[in-house]
Amino acid sequence: MPIREWLAPITLVTVLAALLGTMYLGYTADPEKHLHDFPIAVVNQDVGDTLAGTPTNLGEQITTALRDNIPADKIDLRPVGLNEAQRQLRNGEVYGAIVIPGDFTKRVAILGTASIVPGDVEQPIISVLTNPRAGTLAAQIMQTIADQAMTQVDTTVGDRLEQQVRAAIGTAPLSGAAQLQLTHPIDVVVTPYHPLPEGTGQGLAAFFYTLVLLIVGFSGAMMINSLVDGSLGFVPAEYGPWHKAVTTARISRWRTLLVKWAIAVISAPLASAVFLGVGALLDMSIERPMLLFLYGTLAIIAIAVTGLSVMATFGTAGLMINLIVFVVLGIPSSSGTIPLEATPRWIADLAAFEPMHQIYLAVRAILFFDGRLESGLAQGLWMTLAGLAIGLVLGAVATHTYDLRGLHRLGLDHRREPATAQ
Repeated sequence: MPIREWLAPITLVTVLAALLGTMYLGYTADPEKHLHDFPIAVVNQDVGDTLAGTPTNLGEQITTALRDNIPADKIDLRPVGLNEAQRQLRNGEVYGAIVIPGDFTKRVAILGTASIVPGDVEQPIISVLTNPRAGTLAAQIMQTIADQAMTQVDTTVGDRLEQQVRAAIGTAPLSGAAQLQLTHPIDVVVTPYHPLPEGTGQGLAAFFYTLVLLIVGFSGAMMINSLVDGSLGFVPAEYGPWHKAVTTARISRWRTLLVKWAIAVISAPLASAVFLGVGALLDMSIERPMLLFLYGTLAIIAIAVTGLSVMATFGTAGLMINLIVFVVLGIPSSSGTIPLEATPRWIADLAAFEPMHQIYLAVRAILFFDGRLESGLAQGLWMTLAGLAIGLVLGAVATHTYDLRGLHRLGLDHRREPATAQ
């Protein structure tokens, strides 16, 4: 083999390594630096009260301050009512919510009075709801953002209260307890909204279930392609040091692809059932097993059919194309480990068409959001069907075109019978 023939594989490996490094290291390096459009709901139920003789609504002031001080390009702050916030949390549309209760200003006023007049008093409360079902890291990022914002709110409210109290008592000293109470007047309560049950890998189960669906569809397509071509005599059937001679079949590209598709369709429900069975044995939390089985079957079929069509269209190069589309670009843009809003924008943009993200949305909706269409199942379902349609059309058009133009495999015309010896 001439040295110059080494150039192509070396170049391909180098390009693949560069792409892998860019995709995988690029999206994990610094999620908080890449933060953009991170959705958080803000609920202000505060009805207000009178502070220092002036009607005041601290909830409105805090909401306005959050909107003004939190970078709009990084955080998508959504002022909504409680019912709407719960709906968005329930469907995984936001990663968390900051809830200011109806008696917030009143409690602050009582706290200021209690610093002067002895008596028991409850601290004003602000609730921070995280959404672990929308993503484990997303919930952690939500808590970090809330901690930073609430620290500033706590300091601002504390300074205001202290000024109010000192104006009321003049030069009289504050007790240590009162000073401490005024320094940190707000009790920030962080709780998960609809916590994850056991057997979900702290939210990673949806990602890994998506990954096994992708791998079995992608790898299955490669195995089916190789084994069928070997049995038809289009590629050498080698088993270790042994070689099995197979007479090349005279079969069209289209019919060959139909055989491969049929095997993929038959294999898909078996693989989906195996995943469900393994999940049950490992005590994985699966509330909608039949829906997960049906969607898993569809996802495997869509990936395998499209992968086979790509290889039928592009030949050996189809292996690299499938690897890049389904795996190299798919995992970083899936949002299964790091939310899209914490990845570079160019990676997040890939999620608009990448198969793995669509499958992840559907699987997450089935596992964590009771299979509701609005929680991602509708998008995942229709995009999976669209991907399947693209694969079917690509395979049919490419193989029919090759057959009609006489571009037969190995140059063997399937329309002619082989010559027989006289």
